[in-house]
Amino acid sequence: MPASLDLAQHLPVAALLIAVLLLAAFLRRIPIVGRLFDLSLLLGLAFILATLVDQRGRTNPYVASIMRALNLAPTAEQVTGKETRVRMSPDGHFWVTVRFGDTTRRMLVDSGATVTALSADSASDAGLDVQQPALPILIRTANGTIHAQTSTIDEMRLGNVVARALPVVVSPAFGDVDVLGMNFLSRLQSWRVEGNTLILVPHHPQERPAAA
Repeated sequence: MPASLDLAQHLPVAALLIAVLLLAAFLRRIPIVGRLFDLSLLLGLAFILATLVDQRGRTNPYVASIMRALNLAPTAEQVTGKETRVRMSPDGHFWVTVRFGDTTRRMLVDSGATVTALSADSASDAGLDVQQPALPILIRTANGTIHAQTSTIDEMRLGNVVARALPVVVSPAFGDVDVLGMNFLSRLQSWRVEGNTLILVPHHPQERPAAA
């Protein structure tokens, strides 16, 4: 009896799917409408694929590097005068390309994070010396409280901004998302959000290095 009830709950969805497929088959028989339908379907699939690649490129450095090589991922940040300006991403967040150690990462700018946080993979790829602190470091996240280790980034570059001897916390629990926190933002002369643009103003702007 429970199985039959579950089946009954899915019948409306199944009926709607069948109706859509039948309508699509009918429309494709009409020459002009069929071509428009095929074009719409192709554009829809392309949009879904582009969205998936864009989202993956924000957190996966290998996907991001491929996108940059193919010129599919224009840099979100732009140096204008003494400022580095960052466009808001479609997801409503600010993502930046940051260089430190031996690696380049896409990082989420989060003014609600007290300290810059790296995934274990990012710390390893950058060759950081990760240490277990004498006193446990507990960090509250959306998934609960986690334990973290510590390290220091000798030099971090973002646009025309350079931060040196930047303390960070490291944990596998961060997944593949790296976060740029307030201990980085507080080193700036100023930072602000105007409309859909994050504006970073360093004390001593430095030339942006050539892209790798």
